[in-house]
Amino acid sequence: MAEALITNALIAALLLLALWRVAVRIGDVSFIDAIWGGGMALLALAAWWQVPDPGPRAGLIAAMAVLWGLRLFLHLYTRWRAHGEDPRYARILGKAKEQGRFAGAALKLVFAPQALLLFLTCLPAQLGILGSGTAGIGPLALAGLALWLLGMVFEVVGDAQLKAFRADPASKGKVLDTGLWRYTRHPNYFGDCCVWWGIWLAATEAGPWIALASLPGPLFLTFTLTRWSGKPMLEKGLAKSRPGYADYVARTSGFFPWPPKRG
Repeated sequence: MAEALITNALIAALLLLALWRVAVRIGDVSFIDAIWGGGMALLALAAWWQVPDPGPRAGLIAAMAVLWGLRLFLHLYTRWRAHGEDPRYARILGKAKEQGRFAGAALKLVFAPQALLLFLTCLPAQLGILGSGTAGIGPLALAGLALWLLGMVFEVVGDAQLKAFRADPASKGKVLDTGLWRYTRHPNYFGDCCVWWGIWLAATEAGPWIALASLPGPLFLTFTLTRWSGKPMLEKGLAKSRPGYADYVARTSGFFPWPPKRG
């Protein structure tokens, strides 16, 4: 198993290094968000490929990670192609680009950390697959699949509702507060967490040490979405650009779906 993990770590490092060169060439790192999902799908597939005789549970965990990763990759890649550079990365690297330090800053601040964090977050899938061997699907894996399905629904439906809202000219300057967005300000982030806690739950069926060793993955994902680069950074920008966003925040759950407060 250690050899397989080392192989996957090298895959992650080489992938992000190659993409760093692409980013330097085009002067934009924003496509890294799409690589987050696609890279984890690749690592899960690589782990499955290195199991000599993968059984049903290994296949299930691999399928959950790959389907989630490919969907997110396509969604974020097409959004990047349509809208161009993400303002978040423009703020982070703007001065470095002006001062001719873009290549070094992009590697240090974006691609090197992403390689490490991508590998870490994907540990439930990697260890779950590598530790399952020929094993079948038990109750924990089925519970994980159910949680994964819930997360996928929130992600897919939430992203579709947001895309339709943004495409409507009448929505300019307004706040999306219908559909899933009526019950949580971040249905896609909530879905992301459900997906990876579901994968982790399925992986725990391979043994307690795998459950413990892979726990940093969903813990970090939950932290980054709710406390670090996800929800806080996004809401800070929306509070400035959407006049009604403060009222939306006051009545709508910040993460877990819940009926809105009455005004």
